[in-house]
Amino acid sequence: MKIMKIKKIGIVANIEKEKIADHVKSLKKWLEEKGVEVFLETEISEKIGFRKGLKWNDLARKSELIVVLGGDGTMLRTARCVAKHNVPILGINMGSFGYLTEVNLNEIYSTLELVICGEFVAEKRMMLNVSIKHGRTVTNVGDVLNDVVINRGSLSRMNELEMAVDGEYLTTYKGDGLIVSTPTGSTAYSLSAGGPIVFPGKDLIIINPICPHTLTNRPIIFSEDSNLKITLWSKDKGAMLTLDGQEAYKIISGDVVTIKKSKHVIKLVLSPYRSYGKILRSKLGWGDLPPGARKKKNA
Repeated sequence: MKIMKIKKIGIVANIEKEKIADHVKSLKKWLEEKGVEVFLETEISEKIGFRKGLKWNDLARKSELIVVLGGDGTMLRTARCVAKHNVPILGINMGSFGYLTEVNLNEIYSTLELVICGEFVAEKRMMLNVSIKHGRTVTNVGDVLNDVVINRGSLSRMNELEMAVDGEYLTTYKGDGLIVSTPTGSTAYSLSAGGPIVFPGKDLIIINPICPHTLTNRPIIFSEDSNLKITLWSKDKGAMLTLDGQEAYKIISGDVVTIKKSKHVIKLVLSPYRSYGKILRSKLGWGDLPPGARKKKNA
């Protein structure tokens, strides 16, 4: 199998991060010295005073790889903006948790040494497609990498959410709301609400009620080809639907939200230094290696 070297890299960054301009300038210079053509997304381009920034579609179309400097929020934004272009994404962690940004800042150059030579693994991550039916009008509101959340917004009243799976009525959730997540998003809001951790190599859909009034309403995992229809029944001012915690839509009683597997996938470049299991142990504070593994490691 021929290894394809990376010759064109796009850079996206969270412009609010400390010293981000210095990091991007250094990275750009280093890549260009390696013979790589570098493109900058518009916001970070303006931040460092570079006049040739590109909008999302142009950036994704021209790049063979996109490097993201930031936290998971920046990664989610990037994923949703470039999903249809099928370009791999490498996340550099400049946030706090960083499940999606697997590479630490001090590993950026050693990792890219491998990546630009084609020595990397890009794992496909499923996305969810979301549409809203209001009366006779259906609006496709987009794709998400992490989760779709329906909650009560600023109101304290309980939501009623009727769930149908593949055309068959399942149950009506009464409570604060509902989280529908991908395996990638299982370590985000869903985990905080008591949902399971699902390794991201699997294509599954996780349903997790938020503070359900009925205690038997528990998280459920569905197959990737499931078609979910959620109807809001509410006597008050409705609820909010959010995509990856970044886009919000108001829905009212009678609106139907359809969620299914997206035709797009995201290719995330995996860290060459740690597995997903190691990332979980680190981020969740699960402790050191077991005694037997420590002895083997020190041998």
